[in-house]
Amino acid sequence: MSLEDEFCDIIKKARFGQGLGIESLAGLAKMEQADVEHLEKGHRPPTKGEIQGISQALHLRPGPLVNLALDGWLPQPQPEWTTEHGLVQTIKGDIGGYEVKGYLLTDPATKQALMIDTGYNAKQMLASLSQRELTLIGVCLTHGHTDHAGGLEEILAQWSVPVYLGNGDFDLLPWRPPDASIKIPADHQMIALGELTIECLATPGHTPGGFCYLLAFKGQNLCFVGDTLFSGSVGRSNPFSLYPQHLQSVRHTLLHLPKDTALFPGHGPPTTVTEEQAHNPFA
Repeated sequence: MSLEDEFCDIIKKARFGQGLGIESLAGLAKMEQADVEHLEKGHRPPTKGEIQGISQALHLRPGPLVNLALDGWLPQPQPEWTTEHGLVQTIKGDIGGYEVKGYLLTDPATKQALMIDTGYNAKQMLASLSQRELTLIGVCLTHGHTDHAGGLEEILAQWSVPVYLGNGDFDLLPWRPPDASIKIPADHQMIALGELTIECLATPGHTPGGFCYLLAFKGQNLCFVGDTLFSGSVGRSNPFSLYPQHLQSVRHTLLHLPKDTALFPGHGPPTTVTEEQAHNPFA
């Protein structure tokens, strides 16, 4: 298991989000510009002193950055209860050598399923539905990027179901579903899945119309977070002007969920609210 982002990725995302040039960051961090450039390119690991300076300049938490960059921190393994009875199935896809994850969320009682992103692997999604004899009732997109929504045309050709996508992300879609299929969720709207209920959480930042999808199940909670949050990091804000909203979505929506909530991102390993409160530099 490895994290989606390394130290170099994290500081670039924070710098771009705050509209800082390399020279400006070097000045604020009291470092040589060449050293900042080397760190952003991943040419060498940072020192603790460099982490302190860069963290202060970028308003990141230094402790988590030390854990991630120097201590080899990784989140705990995925909680076993999330896969019991086929509740969550992870479908992996590949776009140009870049791994992406989609999910099938299934109500064990009725075998109804929601697809959370396509995983850029419509073929495997459809095969899993068939093999497990599931009934697809909807596709919930965390955002409109191709690696999360690619293959939607193929899926809807076999399953005429609603597609949930936040307003503001339609122009990002590689293929736009028929208007009759599109459902624009409201913040805190509920979607029924057999005997289960999923809550839609508006989390703009990675994209203008980002959404996460939260399930409470037998006293446990899980949330599909797309690229709003990664284990130990966040997705890049697109456009960069969304960075303040992105931090708000992470800090005041996702990390305010119950501490034991399992978080399933679109890239990298699963994590929990507790882990991210302790180890995410953006928290």
